[in-house]
Amino acid sequence: MKVLVLHSHPVEESFGGALHRQTLDSLKRAGHEVDDCNLYAEGFDPVLSRHDRLIYHDYPENTDALKSYVERLERTEALVIVTPVWNFGFPAILKGYFDRVWLPGVSFELVNGKVRSKLQHIRKLGAVLTYGADPFRAFVAGNPPKKIVKRVLRAQIKPFAPVVFLAHYDMNRSTETSRKEFLAKVGREMGRF
Repeated sequence: MKVLVLHSHPVEESFGGALHRQTLDSLKRAGHEVDDCNLYAEGFDPVLSRHDRLIYHDYPENTDALKSYVERLERTEALVIVTPVWNFGFPAILKGYFDRVWLPGVSFELVNGKVRSKLQHIRKLGAVLTYGADPFRAFVAGNPPKKIVKRVLRAQIKPFAPVVFLAHYDMNRSTETSRKEFLAKVGREMGRF
């Protein structure tokens, strides 16, 4: 399966970097063809400019500045997001990726005023997330990243596609043992992806 891995952590030596490497290694060992989209390493520009917004609905002109990212998304059969959660949301670079790449004509089209998905070729979705908050605090805040993965993104891909959601909560009080256990869990789950 062709898997697009979206990674958004600026520090390669971080635990987020280790999760990224573990995800890539496990997917490759499982026989998947992996496209590693490391947004920071690639220098992705997350800013939706005035011009981008003015042509937002003008397909295919709206894809001109991001053609390679659009092509990568159109080729993929599965998507895995590896990212920290900051302030109960995705880092700006990842949010900007969705704003700038998941465009009309690419991820959806409007038919008689209704949204129709164009990403039904994506048959599986995964997320490997780290939170500073503990599970209870994330729950009280509504856990927006979990809802984005399990509801919003899932609604845009193949209906009833399986979702693998892995989260290491309470990173502010994590231990070497908790991080090692989570890395192993990511290895197992991505190995079965």
